[in-house]
Amino acid sequence: MQFIEGGCLCSGIRFRIAGEPIYSSICHCATCRRASAAPTVAWLTFDRGQVEMLSGSPLSYRSSQGVVRRFCGTCGTQLSYESMDSPSTIDITTASMDNPNLFPPTLEVWLEHRVSWQSANQTRSQYPRSTQ
Repeated sequence: MQFIEGGCLCSGIRFRIAGEPIYSSICHCATCRRASAAPTVAWLTFDRGQVEMLSGSPLSYRSSQGVVRRFCGTCGTQLSYESMDSPSTIDITTASMDNPNLFPPTLEVWLEHRVSWQSANQTRSQYPRSTQ
């Protein structure tokens, strides 16, 4: 089984993931844009049991009903997205991985929220909203 690691900018939070992601996506939604101050966020979706915290304790923020985002309280790195609509999975920011190149995105979600100057990549599967 493959183990991959990642963490925040200041290295105060470290995690390990066992196995492959369910999805590798780019999200264009308004709340991801606001939380990251970027036009999109790349996410890896895993079963919760695949993710192990090695050090540190992220802070949490309820960004919308039924959604918790976790981040480092020291450096601010956005780390995860958890939704009550999908209690068995967790999304981890792709860029927080030690080697984000291992998981290129295969789909884009919430294209109806895309900022006009950000181009969608037509080689990926496209979803106006979420994949569910």
